[in-house]
This record gives sequence, C-alpha cells and structure tokens, in this order.
Amino acid sequence: MASKIAPLLMRTAVVRSGCRASSSRVVQNRAFSVAAARQSDVLMVHRNTPDNNPNLPFKFTPENEAIITEILKRYPPQYKKAAVMPILDLGQRQHGFTSISVMNEVARILEMPPMRVYEVASFYTMYNRTPVGKFHVQACTTTPCQLGGCGSDAIVKAIKENLGIKQGETTADGLFTFIEVECLGACVNAPMVQINDEYYEDLTPETTKSLLDALKASVGDASKAPKPGVQGGGRDTCENSKGITCLTSEPWGVETTRADL
Repeated sequence: MASKIAPLLMRTAVVRSGCRASSSRVVQNRAFSVAAARQSDVLMVHRNTPDNNPNLPFKFTPENEAIITEILKRYPPQYKKAAVMPILDLGQRQHGFTSISVMNEVARILEMPPMRVYEVASFYTMYNRTPVGKFHVQACTTTPCQLGGCGSDAIVKAIKENLGIKQGETTADGLFTFIEVECLGACVNAPMVQINDEYYEDLTPETTKSLLDALKASVGDASKAPKPGVQGGGRDTCENSKGITCLTSEPWGVETTRADL
C-alpha cells in the first residue's frame, strides 16, 4: 500500500511546486522562530580542556572514602549504583566541580558504565561540569522573585554592577561565578539568591551589594562572612512581618470538640 501511495504523493508535490513556481505571486518562506540560535550541546556533550579531561587523575581523600563507605551502607550491595548522586556531590565538593575524572572515578567505585554516570551529571543542574568560582551566585528569577519585594531584575542588575560580569561568567580573580536559576523554594522571602549552600533572602539592591562585598572581605578573614538567611527587613526567618496572625491556639486533638456543641 505504501509503495502505491508514495509515487502519488511525489507527483502531487511536483505538480504543486510547479504551479507555485509559474505563478506570478511571490511566495515568502517564514521561519518558525526569529530568535537567535543557541547551541545547547554544552548541556550534554563533554569537550576536553586543559583543566577537564580524562588524563587528569582524581581520587577521593581518605576522609571522603570513609564517607562513601557510610553512604553505601544505605543501599543493598546489588543496588549500590543508587548512591551515584550523593557520591557525585561529594566529588564536586572535593574537586570544585564535577569533572570527567570525577565522574569516571564514581563509575569505578559503583561498578557502573561511565555513560550512566554522565547521564546523571548532565541531567541535574546541581552538578557543575565546568569550573566555577569560590562563590557560586545563583539568582532566582522565577515569577515569585520577579514580583516579590524589589523584584529579581533589580537584584540581577546589582550583582552585575558589583561583580562586573554577566550571567554565566566568572570574575577574573576566580572568586565569583554568576548564573540565573529557576525557583529555589524560598518564594515567601523573595527576592533571594543561593550562594554555595546558603540562602540569602529578602534582598534589595543595597543589601545585595553589601552581601557581595562581605563575601569578598571574608576571603582573608572568615569572621567577616555574612550571615545567611534574611538580609534586613525586620524578621529572622519567613514569619509574617506583623507577627503570627493565624494558628495561634493549640491544635485540636482527637478529644477536642467545638465549645458550642
């Protein structure tokens, strides 16, 4: 059936094409998108570089090997490959980023095909497969942070002005890498940024610049490191700025009934 239909389709296409060509009308070809093409193979393709190639050795420290032993106790021996994510994270913390050598070592330890480890590392954005700065600044620009407080646009602008870099870049001294990310789950304290493992919330352009300056100063003096959490605003966590307005009484138990019954 297919062999009978195919020639008919081809003849129809030729005839229609010929009609269009002979017509006086000008046929305009329009692209599906007018946006500039953006190469995304960096998300899944490894390219050898001087600081990231399989010839660079990587081994876990004795301290981290002990941690790996404890991690593997959580899983049955036949399912130890399920530990790939925490061990990749451990390798990233030791090495600074998840290099190809880190992934190969994790594959060796868990007796997995290296490709299976590459698939995990290239899927989750928490794994940095290229070097990042000492302070990895991740600014949330999802809707709640766009709308909350001064808005994330003002925070992004403050970061770019203070560091002198754009999204996806690292400062010349290697201290800061700046990227935009999706929701980090601290919507009630928007706008916010994550720097390494810490959240800094309720930000304004002024507190953002002060935060970055404090991080710069902390390189030589750890006592100057800024406190994570809410940066000003009159509250310590995510409570209402006017105090508790609901759930002020003891929760009902199985023996609690309404007073009017």
